[in-house]
Amino acid sequence: MRIAIASDHAAWELKSALAEWLRGEGHEVLDLGTDGPASVDYPDFGLALGKAIAENQAERGVALCGSGIGISIAVNRVPQARCALVSEPLSARLAREHNDANVIAMGARLIGPEMAKACITEFLATGFGGDRHQRRVDKLTNPAL
Repeated sequence: MRIAIASDHAAWELKSALAEWLRGEGHEVLDLGTDGPASVDYPDFGLALGKAIAENQAERGVALCGSGIGISIAVNRVPQARCALVSEPLSARLAREHNDANVIAMGARLIGPEMAKACITEFLATGFGGDRHQRRVDKLTNPAL
Protein backbone atom coordinates (compact mmCIF):
# COMPACT_ATOMS: atom_id res chain seq x y z
CA MET A 1 0.00 0.00 0.00
CA ARG A 2 1.20 3.54 -0.67
CA ILE A 3 1.02 5.61 2.49
CA ALA A 4 1.59 9.36 2.77
CA ILE A 5 3.01 10.61 6.05
CA ALA A 6 3.52 14.17 7.26
CA SER A 7 4.36 15.94 10.49
CA ASP A 8 5.35 19.21 12.03
CA HIS A 9 8.53 19.73 14.05
CA ALA A 10 7.00 18.32 17.25
CA ALA A 11 6.51 14.94 15.58
CA TRP A 12 9.31 14.67 13.03
CA GLU A 13 11.22 12.05 15.05
CA LEU A 14 8.11 9.87 15.36
CA LYS A 15 7.33 10.43 11.66
CA SER A 16 10.81 9.31 10.66
CA ALA A 17 10.60 6.18 12.81
CA LEU A 18 7.13 5.31 11.49
CA ALA A 19 8.15 5.88 7.86
CA GLU A 20 11.10 3.53 8.29
CA TRP A 21 8.89 0.94 10.02
CA LEU A 22 6.22 1.18 7.28
CA ARG A 23 8.87 0.61 4.60
CA GLY A 24 10.07 -2.41 6.55
CA GLU A 25 6.49 -3.71 6.53
CA GLY A 26 6.54 -3.58 2.73
CA HIS A 27 4.65 -0.33 2.16
CA GLU A 28 5.64 2.46 -0.19
CA VAL A 29 5.93 5.68 1.81
CA LEU A 30 5.40 9.19 0.50
CA ASP A 31 7.18 11.32 3.12
CA LEU A 32 5.84 14.87 2.91
CA GLY A 33 8.07 16.26 5.67
CA THR A 34 9.05 17.98 7.83
CA ASP A 35 12.61 16.75 8.04
CA GLY A 36 13.95 18.21 11.25
CA PRO A 37 13.30 20.02 14.52
CA ALA A 38 13.11 23.55 13.07
CA SER A 39 9.74 25.14 13.80
CA VAL A 40 7.23 24.79 10.95
CA ASP A 41 3.50 25.34 10.57
CA TYR A 42 1.45 22.13 10.84
CA PRO A 43 -1.33 23.44 8.53
CA ASP A 44 1.11 23.39 5.60
CA PHE A 45 1.93 19.72 6.14
CA GLY A 46 -1.66 18.72 6.86
CA LEU A 47 -2.81 20.39 3.65
CA ALA A 48 -0.06 18.65 1.65
CA LEU A 49 -1.20 15.31 3.07
CA GLY A 50 -4.86 16.00 2.32
CA LYS A 51 -3.98 16.96 -1.25
CA ALA A 52 -1.87 13.80 -1.69
CA ILE A 53 -4.92 11.72 -0.72
CA ALA A 54 -7.24 13.77 -2.96
CA GLU A 55 -4.87 13.40 -5.92
CA ASN A 56 -4.52 9.62 -5.40
CA GLN A 57 -0.80 9.90 -4.66
CA ALA A 58 -1.44 7.62 -1.68
CA GLU A 59 -4.17 5.25 -0.54
CA ARG A 60 -3.89 6.12 3.16
CA GLY A 61 -2.25 8.80 5.25
CA VAL A 62 -0.68 9.31 8.66
CA ALA A 63 -0.63 12.86 10.06
CA LEU A 64 1.39 13.77 13.13
CA CYS A 65 1.89 16.84 15.27
CA GLY A 66 2.33 17.44 18.99
CA SER A 67 -1.29 16.70 19.88
CA GLY A 68 -2.60 15.43 16.54
CA ILE A 69 -5.41 17.96 16.74
CA GLY A 70 -4.10 20.80 14.58
CA ILE A 71 -2.83 18.65 11.75
CA SER A 72 -6.07 16.64 11.68
CA ILE A 73 -8.04 19.86 11.23
CA ALA A 74 -5.69 20.89 8.42
CA VAL A 75 -6.04 17.54 6.61
CA ASN A 76 -9.83 17.75 6.85
CA ARG A 77 -9.83 21.05 4.94
CA VAL A 78 -9.52 18.87 1.83
CA PRO A 79 -12.99 17.40 1.13
CA GLN A 80 -11.69 14.06 -0.19
CA ALA A 81 -9.70 13.48 3.00
CA ARG A 82 -11.36 12.01 6.07
CA CYS A 83 -8.87 12.29 8.90
CA ALA A 84 -9.59 10.88 12.36
CA LEU A 85 -7.59 11.65 15.47
CA VAL A 86 -6.80 8.35 17.17
CA SER A 87 -4.92 7.37 20.31
CA GLU A 88 -5.31 3.59 20.48
CA PRO A 89 -6.10 0.72 18.11
CA LEU A 90 -9.86 0.61 18.74
CA SER A 91 -10.35 4.21 17.60
CA ALA A 92 -8.18 3.49 14.54
CA ARG A 93 -10.31 0.45 13.66
CA LEU A 94 -13.60 2.32 14.14
CA ALA A 95 -12.32 5.27 12.08
CA ARG A 96 -11.93 2.90 9.12
CA GLU A 97 -14.91 0.64 9.75
CA HIS A 98 -17.53 3.31 10.51
CA ASN A 99 -16.16 6.51 8.97
CA ASP A 100 -14.10 5.25 6.01
CA ALA A 101 -11.22 7.40 7.26
CA ASN A 102 -8.36 7.50 4.80
CA VAL A 103 -6.02 9.35 7.17
CA ILE A 104 -5.31 8.99 10.86
CA ALA A 105 -3.74 11.65 13.03
CA MET A 106 -1.82 11.08 16.23
CA GLY A 107 -0.10 13.26 18.79
CA ALA A 108 3.61 12.61 19.24
CA ARG A 109 3.51 14.22 22.68
CA LEU A 110 0.67 11.91 23.73
CA ILE A 111 1.54 8.44 22.44
CA GLY A 112 4.77 6.58 21.88
CA PRO A 113 6.09 4.74 18.83
CA GLU A 114 4.72 1.33 19.80
CA MET A 115 1.18 2.63 20.32
CA ALA A 116 1.43 4.58 17.06
CA LYS A 117 2.46 1.38 15.26
CA ALA A 118 -0.45 -0.50 16.83
CA CYS A 119 -2.86 2.21 15.65
CA ILE A 120 -1.45 2.17 12.12
CA THR A 121 -1.54 -1.63 11.99
CA GLU A 122 -5.23 -1.67 12.91
CA PHE A 123 -6.01 1.23 10.57
CA LEU A 124 -4.39 -0.49 7.58
CA ALA A 125 -5.90 -3.90 8.34
CA THR A 126 -9.50 -2.69 8.66
CA GLY A 127 -11.90 -2.22 5.78
CA PHE A 128 -14.85 0.11 5.55
CA GLY A 129 -18.05 -1.50 6.86
CA GLY A 130 -20.27 0.13 4.23
CA ASP A 131 -23.97 -0.63 4.64
CA ARG A 132 -25.56 1.75 7.18
CA HIS A 133 -22.29 3.68 7.49
CA GLN A 134 -22.19 4.64 3.80
CA ARG A 135 -25.11 7.06 4.14
CA ARG A 136 -23.34 8.85 6.96
CA VAL A 137 -20.00 8.97 5.19
CA ASP A 138 -21.75 10.44 2.13
CA LYS A 139 -23.00 13.26 4.37
CA LEU A 140 -19.45 14.00 5.51
CA THR A 141 -18.56 14.82 1.91
CA ASN A 142 -21.89 16.39 0.99
CA PRO A 143 -23.76 17.75 4.07
CA ALA A 144 -26.77 18.70 1.92
CA LEU A 145 -27.76 15.02 1.59
